[in-house]
Amino acid sequence: MRQRFAGLGSGGILVSGYPQAARMGGVDVLSSRILVRPADLGRSRRFYQDVLGLAIYREFGRADNPGVVFFAGPGLVEVAGRSAGSSGQSMMIWLQVRDVRAEYERLAAAGVRILREPAAEAWGLIEMWIEDPDGVRIVLVEVPADHPLRRDPRSPSPPP
Repeated sequence: MRQRFAGLGSGGILVSGYPQAARMGGVDVLSSRILVRPADLGRSRRFYQDVLGLAIYREFGRADNPGVVFFAGPGLVEVAGRSAGSSGQSMMIWLQVRDVRAEYERLAAAGVRILREPAAEAWGLIEMWIEDPDGVRIVLVEVPADHPLRRDPRSPSPPP
């Protein structure tokens, strides 16, 4: 069994993969985004902008019903087009937040469907699950201050 790793790639982008792939160069990811093709574009756009409060990176397409790309931490979420099949079950979104419990209170008050309340996981993260209007499952994750994801495993660089 190969061991997985996660670390900072070129440009400070968090990458993960197999050590052998990293030694061979691997894929040089410059950016990424999650694509959401909703059943109702306006409804989903309002959910990601007004309920989750994601900031707009850019809008494109028709002025009366534009596709929108939202900032989601260092990643992007694009909400555009229309779903051709069943929605929600073929993908999930992972969003790291500062305070999962505060988000739980805010989102529950906004009427968001809560699939699972905040809970500490065996792997040390605090997670809660919600659902967008099309049934896309979204996990909100808090990384506690003492969790290994908060530490940089790399050796300090020698001074220049």
